[in-house]
Amino acid sequence: MTASLDTTNWHEPDRRYRKTLDFLERSISKDERILDLGVPNPFSARLAQLGYTVANTQGEDLDHAFDLQQRYDFTCITSFEVFEHLLAPYNLLRTVQPPPGGRITLVASVPLKVWFAKAYWNEKDPWDRHYHEFEPRQFDWLLEASGWTIIKQEAWTSPARLRFGIRPLLRFLFPGYYFVHAEKRG
Repeated sequence: MTASLDTTNWHEPDRRYRKTLDFLERSISKDERILDLGVPNPFSARLAQLGYTVANTQGEDLDHAFDLQQRYDFTCITSFEVFEHLLAPYNLLRTVQPPPGGRITLVASVPLKVWFAKAYWNEKDPWDRHYHEFEPRQFDWLLEASGWTIIKQEAWTSPARLRFGIRPLLRFLFPGYYFVHAEKRG
């Protein structure tokens, strides 16, 4: 079932929200209690508007503070372009465990490594850097090695408007985002 949020006037960053929302709706129900990795943001606010139960992490360093189950109540983790900023996402992913007989769902996206661009690196902000940009098989391996079973995956091209230039054309033609729905069962 498609959400009833009017997206006709969403601006360019919001076009990615449409694709993300579509993938999320096909992956989980509104009964899930979502823990969205990262501070509160416009997309998590929109999920709440649509009736999802959403909490966000509060800016803690997820390379060190990966005891999520002791601090938050959730049945689903969402991570939209967060894992590439972590030095060791394996630790966080491995530590999350479902209750006995239960399950935890993960819906995540990461930027893909593309041959025509270097990894994103903001010199002025140490949190705004990509330590990883994945190939799909690398992200799949990370999830499987940390105990997750992949249910569904999709690669997308940039949903941004096509601009003039070689790189914008390449971003329009080659996938730049990778989305995965995975589960761990107890």
